[in-house]
Amino acid sequence: VQLQASGGGLVQAGGSARLSCAASVNYFDTYTVAWFRQTPGKEREFVALINWSGELTYYSDSVKGRFTISRVNTNNTAYLEMNNPRPEDTAVYYCAADTQSWRVATMRSVNDYALWGQGTQVTVSS
Repeated sequence: VQLQASGGGLVQAGGSARLSCAASVNYFDTYTVAWFRQTPGKEREFVALINWSGELTYYSDSVKGRFTISRVNTNNTAYLEMNNPRPEDTAVYYCAADTQSWRVATMRSVNDYALWGQGTQVTVSS
């Protein structure tokens, strides 16, 4: 397993939660990392991404201002801090990674990422 997502569970609306993505790859600090989410019957959708250094981050409009993506390269781990979650944020959350770094701003498709974690369920209760 190269990416391991964790930290999901039951979260109260308006609370907070932090998801972790632990990577067992060499040169983690060369990877772009992203979070996606998926609900039953729907396609996996982009949530956030972070470039190799952590200096560039991008978010979907639905989570901008509430979620924060970050990474600690010395720990080979990326995070998704979910603040003020809403019931509509309920989904299985997946972390993904890829060595592409030259078009980070446009990497919002599942096809842009070669590595995927197994997913972690987040349920936001109202």
